[in-house]
Amino acid sequence: MPEAPAWQFKSVKRVPDRRPAPAKLTLRGRVFTGRLGGVIEDGFVRIEDGRISGVGSASDLGSGADGGEVVDTGGTILPGLFNSHAHLAWDGANDLATQSLEDEPEISAYKCAANMLRSLQAGVTSVRDLGMNRTGFYAKQAVAQGVFRGPKLRICGEAIVQTGGHTYWCCREASGPDEMRRAVRDQVRHGADLIKIMACHDTLEFTDEELDAVIDETHRNGLTITSHATFDACIRRVVEHGVDMVEHGGAMSDETIQLLLDKDVAICTTFSPLVLQAKEGLAWGMPEWKVEERRRLVADRSRFEGVVKAAKAGVPIVFGTDAGSPVVPHDAIAGELAFMVEIGVSSDNEDALVSITSLAAERNDVGDDRGALEDGKAADVVVVEGDPLADLTAIDDVRAVYLDGTRVA
Repeated sequence: MPEAPAWQFKSVKRVPDRRPAPAKLTLRGRVFTGRLGGVIEDGFVRIEDGRISGVGSASDLGSGADGGEVVDTGGTILPGLFNSHAHLAWDGANDLATQSLEDEPEISAYKCAANMLRSLQAGVTSVRDLGMNRTGFYAKQAVAQGVFRGPKLRICGEAIVQTGGHTYWCCREASGPDEMRRAVRDQVRHGADLIKIMACHDTLEFTDEELDAVIDETHRNGLTITSHATFDACIRRVVEHGVDMVEHGGAMSDETIQLLLDKDVAICTTFSPLVLQAKEGLAWGMPEWKVEERRRLVADRSRFEGVVKAAKAGVPIVFGTDAGSPVVPHDAIAGELAFMVEIGVSSDNEDALVSITSLAAERNDVGDDRGALEDGKAADVVVVEGDPLADLTAIDDVRAVYLDGTRVA
């Protein structure tokens, strides 16, 4: 593994939590474990010292739940949710370039803090931050050192782009193989958990040599690499060169879909910008012509055929909202899930909920620790009113959120 970032060598004294987590806690209610077929209508989840120590039917629960506190939730208990494509330093305002170029570092830090709170309040206990500036590194440090309570973070730092490439105004620009390697090393030095590249916009970006260099350097440092890729030629190219995941997705040929399957590459789809802009853009101050354009795009289901075909062929689809993009706040969850089912990227509500829990954890390389309600895993748990397996809008009615067994929202 790479050398630890400098901040990890510093000792930080923390103020003790005035309300520490109970040593033992048992939640009762409908349980969804995060796995297909993992529904227990009248179940329980036992938490001990921040880990899950038991899951099962309430009829098997011993008297007193082994001495701990018992909470009848009256709702549905799920694993903590993952947002695998978010931008913590963006707040959903229309002009991303202005935020990126003009926000002072202190304002970016406050936005990260506010968006981490909004995420937790929505039941999102793990966030994969795919960059805007270096603020994500400091958000990760603040959470890790107990300075600020937020979700568990996986940070790419600055996305890497060719000089003048797509969203160059918020990315780490580089040209040539050697600069690509230096760009990766810069992110690693500051504590990146993964690397992201911007491989296209309207045209393909990076030379073959640059792609090989940035991917090789990432893997040489023991990290995974994901790529913004939105049409067939770009998706096929980055997968051929060796990326580990594709962001957004788009039109795809059968040959490209087979390549994704052969190389076991997942897609993190992000429908929320389009869907929410079409629905709520006017309220956020978007011009009417742009909202009408988004409505036409949403109505044209042919544009989603590529990712739908890929999903039905067996390509793993991971939940992400592109939170922070225009009209996409960090607590907007149900709309993305519902649209995944509506267009057929997820076969049903349960499949969509797997994409935001256990599948997301596995594809973010933390499946051994979280993402499912199973013995030994971290007690990252969300309780919602109602039954999201029957109605996905219930996922927005969050009643309690636990992070490592501590109630945080």
